[in-house]
Amino acid sequence: MKKLMITLIVIVIIIGGGLLAMRFVNFNRMGADTYYVKITTDGKKTSGQASDGSTYTDYNYDFTGYNEDGKKKQLELIAQKNLRKGAYLEVFVKEDKGVTSYEEVKQADIPKKSR
Repeated sequence: MKKLMITLIVIVIIIGGGLLAMRFVNFNRMGADTYYVKITTDGKKTSGQASDGSTYTDYNYDFTGYNEDGKKKQLELIAQKNLRKGAYLEVFVKEDKGVTSYEEVKQADIPKKSR
């Protein structure tokens, strides 16, 4: 009986830890390179139709991003909304997938070599 209780407690802890990781860890950012960009133009608006028949709108951006060492890279980003002009973004890029995630940051949070 004691072994069964210990086993159940361990299983609950493992499942709970997995659920917490899924909730609070952004796996799109893990192992990704970080670049910084400034939005200067509106995105190119494209529309499409989902498999359930609903329509959606995307905004495509092409820009040059800079990593913390100041090296530049051409990046393509697809957003579900038109991003604010003048906004600074921290963009997460994986070599095999391209841009996987982004987040708006303050200019003061950007490394000097990336500006």
